[in-house]
Formats: sequence, structure tokens, C-alpha cells
Amino acid sequence: MNIAPPPDAEALYARLLDHVRAWLPAQRAEPTLVGIYSGGAWLAERLHADLGLHTPLGVVSSTYHRDDFATRGLHPSGNRTDLPFDVNGRAILLVDDVLYTGRTTRAALNELYDFGRPSRVDLAVLVDRGGRELPVCASLVGATITLDATRMLELRRADTGADASTGGDARLEFIASEV
Repeated sequence: MNIAPPPDAEALYARLLDHVRAWLPAQRAEPTLVGIYSGGAWLAERLHADLGLHTPLGVVSSTYHRDDFATRGLHPSGNRTDLPFDVNGRAILLVDDVLYTGRTTRAALNELYDFGRPSRVDLAVLVDRGGRELPVCASLVGATITLDATRMLELRRADTGADASTGGDARLEFIASEV
């Protein structure tokens, strides 16, 4: 079986950054970036810095709203929602690494709406791999790829000697594996 290598996350990030940069002027107000923990949070951090946005940055966890919570349980990692602003009436650009079934996005939206009612929510993803089970689509996409359902695509920070906890100069890379 010939398995294609995972996509170049840095190249896709550059493409997504260009898409967001071109999209911003058409918005009535500068949107607030909210990353979905964890890969989406890393992307939102980088986008926020690279775009020089003045609105605050937030992180949302989908953990408590997942429909598979009973089977996955609570992960001991520090994935907590952090929204240091009033969500009500705010334009949100929700950011994630991989859009697949739409279930993580749905759970993240439920968590976001627990904090208030935004004026609008758009979705930006590094990769849309298809396979949707819910009616979710991204407004901004780095790339659309086809990936067999038995394969998983995970975004990781590559070790460059930088402090990965702060984002530093860490490079992004995709790891493809079997489910």
C-alpha cells in the first residue's frame, strides 16, 4: 500500500495566513480569534501575532460538549477554555487545525455559546479532510485533502529548540497515523 506523506503544515499555515489577511478587510469589525484546544489554539496564537490583531485572543475546549465524552473521558491535560473578553455581540473567527466530521467544531461552538452570544462565528482550518457527519463548513481553509477514514492527521509542534509552550519559533508539522 502506497501511503502519501502528510501535508507540509508550514506551507499550509502560510496559505491560511494569506486567506485570513485577504478576508479581514471585508469584515465590519476586527474579529476576535478563538482557537480550539490544542492545534487550533497554536494556530490562533500564530495568526494573532502575524496579523498584529488588537482584539484579545481566546481558547476554547470542546471536552465537556463532545458527544463521545462517556467513552473518551476527561483528559488530564490542561485544556481549559480561556475567553478573556465578553463573547456577547463579538465577531469570532474560530480556528482549528483539522476539520473532519464536524463534531469537534460543534462541541467548541456549544462551549463558546456557554459564555455568550457572538454576533457571528466564522471557521478557519488548516486542513479540511472531508468526511463530514454534521453540516459544518469552514469559511477559510489552508487546503482540502482526501484522507482515508482509517488514517488520522494530527498537528504537532516540531522541536526546534524553541519553548513550545509559548509558541516561540516552533514549527508546525503534521503526523499521519492509522486509527
